[in-house]
This record gives sequence, structure tokens and C-alpha cells, in this order.
Amino acid sequence: MFKKILLTLLLSSISAASWAAGAGSIDLTNSIFGFTALILFSIAYLLVIGEDLIHLRKSKPVLVAAGVIWLIIGWVYTQHGFPLEAEEAFNHNLLEYAQLLLFLLVAMTYINAMEERGIFDGLRLWMVSKGLSLRSLFWLTGILAFAISSFANNLTTAMLMCAIILKVASNDKKFINIACINIVVAANAGGVFSPFGDITTLMIWQSGLVKFEQFIVLFIPSLVNFLVPAIIMSFFISNEKSAPVVSENFQIKRGAKRIVVLFVLTIATAVLCHSVVNMPPVLGMMLGLGYLKFFGFYLRMSLPRSLDKKRSKAEAENDAEALKKLGNIVPFDIFDKIARAEWDTLLFFYGVVMCVGGLGFMGYLSLVSETLYSSWSPTYANIAVGVLSAIVDNIPVVFAVLSMNPEMDLQQWLLVTMTAGVGGSLLSIGSAAGVALMGQTKGVYSFMGHLKWSWVIALGYAASIGVHFLING
Repeated sequence: MFKKILLTLLLSSISAASWAAGAGSIDLTNSIFGFTALILFSIAYLLVIGEDLIHLRKSKPVLVAAGVIWLIIGWVYTQHGFPLEAEEAFNHNLLEYAQLLLFLLVAMTYINAMEERGIFDGLRLWMVSKGLSLRSLFWLTGILAFAISSFANNLTTAMLMCAIILKVASNDKKFINIACINIVVAANAGGVFSPFGDITTLMIWQSGLVKFEQFIVLFIPSLVNFLVPAIIMSFFISNEKSAPVVSENFQIKRGAKRIVVLFVLTIATAVLCHSVVNMPPVLGMMLGLGYLKFFGFYLRMSLPRSLDKKRSKAEAENDAEALKKLGNIVPFDIFDKIARAEWDTLLFFYGVVMCVGGLGFMGYLSLVSETLYSSWSPTYANIAVGVLSAIVDNIPVVFAVLSMNPEMDLQQWLLVTMTAGVGGSLLSIGSAAGVALMGQTKGVYSFMGHLKWSWVIALGYAASIGVHFLING
């Protein structure tokens, strides 16, 4: 009896007015179910923000929250006789995630393959051997972070540049802090003008709201976003020479350059799939994974012949060290590169996409859209989205905007692409690059150290918005 009374009270919390958009669409925003889902998501996200303090992987809380939110939705819709509507909504969000997952998995596999073949180590060792001045190192790492993050994720790029800074200036804490700030800003800005540079630009491109070639108009605004704070901060850096670091004898592995070519070909295939035949970009990326798998097969089959040739040369030159290295060579394994993908990040995306999708299905995104994009002009709303992404990860913020699908022209969609991408630079916790570098430097680059320069980064943020309207208006 008590259970029946409780069930009646719970269901009565969904008022008759909740049937907002026709049969089968239930507004749960004012019900105990909706409030429960909001509380769950809030708790999960607080745990995500505190990942560095409590050492709990960020995927765990959002996976649990996503599961419970959709169980609540399924139960409510089943009680009202509309189980298929809930299932279709879940499948729709799952398809969004599946395309994103496979796309990112291929990109991460290529990055891991290039890293294993020594592409990034070669770049790092070349830089540390030059004995550059601290100011030159500041600029070079920033420019490379800006350039590389346009095709590699900002996390990998930032950690590569930070490793160079730590190698060259390990005892200069002030320089490490300011150089890391520059790297974070540059890496986030560099990911804006390319669909491959950031998860958010990829999501917007896959949604079809901005075409591949249209992102390039954000190059100058994103460059301004990087240059304004970099120019100001560079005046506070000494121009003294750093001590040249003796680099070890290093050679990139066989096939490294060809893997870079295959990655470029994969990107081209994904673009052509989307632009020419109107298929999802993930089709081209999975085809590109096939390119890499066939090349990996070639590397494995031709390895014995290559080793025999190098061994004969080393024996002729009496090079004992080279012979020792040849004995430690491991065949190229494509599945090892797939396994080394950032699975915690990929599962975190699942949790975020499904949580935000569930809250949107309950009706909360409609409320936010009405408040944000109806009460304010799109310009102010999109600028606010950028500021919000400094506190909350830009991925759920952008997915929420895409789910709201406010009526905006191309200029405004490009604006929110840029602000969501570079807004995370305002705080060290606003992007994956910032969080990673705080751990990599063991606290030398810190939240407070970044906050001291936030006013400079905000100048760059404002300048990039102004430039966007000036040249793209």
C-alpha cells in the first residue's frame, strides 16, 4: 500500500502541463525526477573538477550519473506508456557519442603511432640542443603549441612543449610558470580554426553547422587570442641564454614519416566523405585506420629484412651499441596504439554526452536556451558560454548549445566555436591542457600562478572577439 501511495505521489509531481511538445514528450523540469537528475549531475561534475585533489578518474562519476539519469527517464516514460520514446532518445544520444568515439579513437591511434615512432621525441631533442634564450624558448614553444594543436589534441601538444621547458629551465620556477601559461593559451587557441584541433570544433563540424573550410576564418582571431597575452608576458622574461642540453644519439624509427603522410591522407579522406558524399566524417577516419593497419602489416613483414641490413652495416663498422639496440627492437603493433588511447577521456565523453542529453530530454536545455538565447543577444550569450567554459569543461557546454540548437547565423556559430575553445584558458582548470601541466610540473605551474595572468588572457579573449567581428562580420 505504501509503495502505491509513493508511486502516486511521484507521478503526480509531473503536472498535466508537462506534456509540452505533443504526445510522448514529458517536461520533467519541475518534478522530483528532474531535480534528482540535476543533483546527480552536479555532484558528478564536482567530483570531476576535484579529480586532482581526490585522485578519482573523471570518467567514473559521470558514467554513474548518466546511467541513473537514463534509468529515471526510462522508468517515468514506461509508467506513462511511452517506453519507445525514451529508447529512441537514448539511441540518438548514443549515436552522437559513437561517432565521436570512433573519430577520436582513430586520431589518438595515429598520434600514439607517431609518438612511438619518435616524431615528437625528435622534435623535442632538436629544440633542447639549440641553447636558445629563455625568451626565444618562450616564443618557440608557444608557436609550436599553436601550430601542432590544430591537428593533434591540445593535451598531447601542451605536455610535449612542457617537457621541453622542464628539460631546459628546470630550476627557473618563474619562467616555467609563465611559459606553461603561454603553452596552455596557445594550445587552446590553435585548436579553434581546425575541426581536428579540439573536441568542440569536431562536434560543431560533425553537426553540419559549420563546413570544414569555414573554420579557417577563425585563424586570425585565434592567433590574436594567443599573441596578445604572449606579447605582454614576453616583456617579463629574461633574454639570457639557456644552457644547451646535450642530446642523446637519437633517430626516428622506420616508417615515421610515412605515418605522418597517412595521417594527412586520413584527414583528407574524412573531409571528402563529409563534403563530397555527405557521409559522416567518422567514415573517412575509420577508412584511414585501415590505411594504418595495412602499413603496420607491411612494417611487421619487412622488419626482418630491415634488421638484417642494419645488422650487417653495424658489424662492418664494429658498432656494438648499434647492435645492442637492434636486439631490442619490437615489431610495430597497431593494437598496442589503440590500447594506449586516452580511454578515461573517451569514457568521460560518454558520461558527459549522455548526462547532458538526458537533462535536455527532460526539458532543462530548453529552459536554458530560452533564458540565454532569447533574453540575451546571441553575441552576449556566446561570450558567456566562453567564460563558463573556464569553469565547466567546454565539452558539455558546447554539447548543450548544440542540443539547444538556437537560431544563429554562421558568424555566431563561429563565435561560439572560438569562445568555447579559448575561454578555458582564463583559468588553469578550464582545459585539459592546464590541468595536465599542473600535474606535470608538480605544482610549479599552479592555479594561483595562472590566475595572476588571467587579466592578460582576458585581454586576448576580448581582442579575439573584436577581431572576429571586424573581419568576419
